[in-house]
Amino acid sequence: MKATLILLKQVDRLAGRLAASLLPRPVPRQTNVPPKSILVIRPGGIGDAALLAPALHALQRSYPGVSIDILAERRNAGAFALCPGLRSVSRYDVPAEFFPVLRSSYDVVIDTEQWHRLSAVVARIVRAGIKIGFATNERRRLFTHPIPYEQDDYEADSFMRLLTPLGIRGEGEAECSFLAVPARDAELVDQLLGGLKGRRFVALFPGASIAERRWGAERFASLAALLVQRGIGVVVVGGESERAAGRTVEAAGGLSLCGRTGLAATAAVIGRSALLVSGDSGILHIAVGLGIPTVSLFGPGRAKKWAPRNGCHTVINKELPCSPCTTFGYTPKCPENARCMADITEHEVENAVLEKISHV
Repeated sequence: MKATLILLKQVDRLAGRLAASLLPRPVPRQTNVPPKSILVIRPGGIGDAALLAPALHALQRSYPGVSIDILAERRNAGAFALCPGLRSVSRYDVPAEFFPVLRSSYDVVIDTEQWHRLSAVVARIVRAGIKIGFATNERRRLFTHPIPYEQDDYEADSFMRLLTPLGIRGEGEAECSFLAVPARDAELVDQLLGGLKGRRFVALFPGASIAERRWGAERFASLAALLVQRGIGVVVVGGESERAAGRTVEAAGGLSLCGRTGLAATAAVIGRSALLVSGDSGILHIAVGLGIPTVSLFGPGRAKKWAPRNGCHTVINKELPCSPCTTFGYTPKCPENARCMADITEHEVENAVLEKISHV
């Protein structure tokens, strides 16, 4: 999957930029007829997919009975299982799923990608009277309605802004819960939790797509030991790439489910927890979408854009002069070994967890 992602970015830099510059601009088409079919394009990671859910709900509320198709990627398609009411989810890095979408027609196409151009090219090619997307580079030429994008706006609000050409406004209207776990995955969790079933526990996610955003398996293990000493159960969640970190935390007294659950079942585990501790990650946004309190660790990432809001969540951020350093998803290699993350101590996180769960 990583090799496919690198290839897509290389194609975007070359073919995407060229196509975005050469394709003719679409002809704006005004209509007062409510759309019956909408294609929403969402490449990228799990976090973007999760925070897109409030905008999808707004479309469903505004246009009852509308058919919404999602064009995602293999790495984030599973997140849309947590968004009820969608007609279909296809993946553009799976040709057998991509080409039927390319040949389809819609009333509206909404490209939610923030920077890369290939998705904008797809939006331009797919037949639709209204084409909406972010105007961050040459991609603005390919939409009937290009929308400004700001680096310091909360991402769910940025996605909601894409709906303004349709007369839908909802920026700043935070939903306490905007994701739902399928029933079959909720039932599976009871078996996985074993002796922790019915007990209060804290979920830990030690992973991150970028090394600079990781707090470290040893620190998570130390945190787990501190919590276990206080009689609080600990469950580590994650995929195959978090198995080693899960074993480290398990040795400190936690239960590791890393690599044993798909994304929906992982969401079900988080949904049973009292709280999630995570760095800046897609799993963090899954917890937010489920209405679960979080303690999040920020450093390289843009807290204004990605950190959870409202009193249910605690954000730990050292706010060093060099952070945040991430722009449009790119984090440069840190010459100080991600000091913004390393300076966060286990006791600091423990105190935040204890303060938060005392109110749960």
